[in-house]
Amino acid sequence: MTARHLPPPPLPLTTERLMLRPLTPADADDVQRYWGDPEVARYLPFGPLDAEATRAKVERLAANTDPQRTDEVLSLAMVHAGRVEGDLMLRLGRGPDDGPPSVAEVGWVTHPEVRGIGLAAEGAGAVVDLAFGHYRCHRVTAVLDPRNTASARLCERLGMRLEGVTRRDHWARGEWSDTAVYGLLREEWADLS
Repeated sequence: MTARHLPPPPLPLTTERLMLRPLTPADADDVQRYWGDPEVARYLPFGPLDAEATRAKVERLAANTDPQRTDEVLSLAMVHAGRVEGDLMLRLGRGPDDGPPSVAEVGWVTHPEVRGIGLAAEGAGAVVDLAFGHYRCHRVTAVLDPRNTASARLCERLGMRLEGVTRRDHWARGEWSDTAVYGLLREEWADLS
């Protein structure tokens, strides 16, 4: 797994209403407001988390602000009106012949109080642009439970296509769940710009 040796990502990123910056341990209380909510955690691969588990996870995620290798993750706080109202994830994936990463996965979660006003789309769009622009990815995906219709609609707003659904392949919270994969190729992203 070769490092790409890119400069660090140009952070913070700013959008019309958001500042996207690396999560820090000081964000744990804000993050706990939504990671600890059972409804929010319903479609997350973890949680709901108590304050101690949130603090530990945020500290772990905050440690890497310059991912360069396969499976490294960049976790960004979505700061709106001076408060962390969600977070975004960019996970780098394998490139050809074990070369530098050239695919990535994006993910997002927001506090229920700010849902429905386009903040997740605004933040996720900036992370997709980072994946293609800075990391020069060939492909970006989002992996989600297809019952999460809000995230499925967000994928479509980002220009992603539903590429497939695997049935009952993920065990979470006492049940088997399906997994939907949405994808966007570099040339499709260029056409959206």
